[in-house]
Amino acid sequence: MTIDLHHRAALLALVSRLADTGVVWALTGSLGHRLQGAPVEVHDIDVQTDEAGAYRIADALKDAVVRPVELRAAGAIRSHFGEFRLEGLKVEVMGAMQKQLPDGSWEPPVDVAAHRVFVDFEGHRLPVLSLDCEWQAYERLGRRERAALLRQHTLSRREHAQGETC
Repeated sequence: MTIDLHHRAALLALVSRLADTGVVWALTGSLGHRLQGAPVEVHDIDVQTDEAGAYRIADALKDAVVRPVELRAAGAIRSHFGEFRLEGLKVEVMGAMQKQLPDGSWEPPVDVAAHRVFVDFEGHRLPVLSLDCEWQAYERLGRRERAALLRQHTLSRREHAQGETC
């Protein structure tokens, strides 16, 4: 897995700032997918956490605010959302993210702690939302192409791991 220098610098700056916050968070979106080996182009950095975590992250990034964290809805998603800029790269923070169900109600917020896994990157153990969680979320949002790509990547990794022997 390769991450270009620009994204790497922003990612490491983010990791450094969040190290002592105590916030449960995970990378999601294209960077989280790429860190898990999915063949996707990385655009920005997306972080998921709970409601309180979004505001604590905002405090850790207070000198980098583009849009302050507040409850926002966009289409079928709502969260305590804020936008920041680190090393010139957009960082989006989503706390207590929810997806709207077909009946108009909202599903419970994503439990980041229950769905995160860790990947090693340049000596750092980074939390990412699992690809199983991600492809299912993309499917529910109607983003079938990305859902299929992530699902196929997940299945390929499982098949490869099952074929390995110790």
